[in-house]
Amino acid sequence: MAEDRERLLPPRRISSTASIYANAGPYAFRSLFQGTDLLSLKKRGHGLRSWIRVDAFTGGSQVIEVDKFTMMRWCDLPARDLRLLDPLFVYPSTILGREKAIVVNLEQIRCIITADEVLLLNSLDGYVLQYVSELQRRLAVHSSDALPGWPTSPDYLPFELRALEVALEAAGTYLDAQAGELESEAYPLLDELTATISMLNLERVRRLKSRLVALTRRVQKVRDEIEQLMNDDGDMAEMYLTEKKRRLESSFFGDQSILGYSSAGGELSLSAHVSPASSPTESGRLEKASSFSRGRNDSMKSSESNKENIVELEMLLEAYYVVIDNTLNKLNSLKEYIDDTEDFINIQLDNVRNQLIQFELLLTTGTFVVAIFGVVAGIFGMNFAIPLFEDPNGFQRVLFITGICGIIIFFAFLWYFKYRKLIPL
Repeated sequence: MAEDRERLLPPRRISSTASIYANAGPYAFRSLFQGTDLLSLKKRGHGLRSWIRVDAFTGGSQVIEVDKFTMMRWCDLPARDLRLLDPLFVYPSTILGREKAIVVNLEQIRCIITADEVLLLNSLDGYVLQYVSELQRRLAVHSSDALPGWPTSPDYLPFELRALEVALEAAGTYLDAQAGELESEAYPLLDELTATISMLNLERVRRLKSRLVALTRRVQKVRDEIEQLMNDDGDMAEMYLTEKKRRLESSFFGDQSILGYSSAGGELSLSAHVSPASSPTESGRLEKASSFSRGRNDSMKSSESNKENIVELEMLLEAYYVVIDNTLNKLNSLKEYIDDTEDFINIQLDNVRNQLIQFELLLTTGTFVVAIFGVVAGIFGMNFAIPLFEDPNGFQRVLFITGICGIIIFFAFLWYFKYRKLIPL
């Protein structure tokens, strides 16, 4: 019975996908991802990067290759800060003050500044090499001027601020050079466009204006970044890395000395006889008072030094703010000149258009006057007899009278146009 039932049932259909995988065997899924290296895609952003390291003490530079995670642990930076320095991404100009480093992304200069070194992305750009050479030169000048036993100069800046100053100077020089190049190209082109309006000159001015807008946006971003730093005392205090490192070391050695003193006091207390009722209270009070006075003194010193350092950094940022603002004023002046040229060209085109309209108006008036002759010719072309046809001078009379009437009508129109100030006559 079961055999008859199986014989009567239709055979089972196998889907096309299942049949393909059944015929392909265990290696069917491998062909789907063949040619795609998932491991390389995953580690694409974590490879070795070439950096130029400039030492703060010797001024020497060397090229090192460090991966992203090592750099994050080395400088104590999050991944988003290192992403700002990645040349594969386009980010606006940024200056970030972190706990142990300053992240600088200013046009061609992308670097990490610490209290002991500068890590600069290795590049063949001329401004990057110029930054390294200028920083080494200033470090050499500073080391030669700083004699042992002599007080420091009032214009002394720590290493990280000197490196930041060189970066700001390089960015300002680069932007000013771009603005100067744009000016030298723009003014002759605009004068040529004013003299000769052509499609070629208009296309060149359009491209020039696009470059001007992009450069103005970049300069504006650098200026806004410097202004934002000057308006925030906390961000400026975070950028003073040498002072933070010195405080950290002094607090570390202070804790070590306190621990040593307490251990020595503990040994002495074992040999000396102290009253258990009065000794802990008095020693606790003395320790509490000394720690309070020491903390208050340290906080007052740190606040005074912070204010002084913030003033120095603010003056430094203000100087380069003026430089960047001057470049921005140049670009704004150039933009105003382009706008004035466009207005002048529009006025010229409107004038030509008005002249064409006036000419069309005169031509229409003349056409109307000439049409009068056609009307007269049509009237005399009718098939009827009048005594004027018998006069041998009749044609001249009709032509003369029609011409006089046409001239009178034409000058009447001209007087009307002048009266309504439609045509400057």
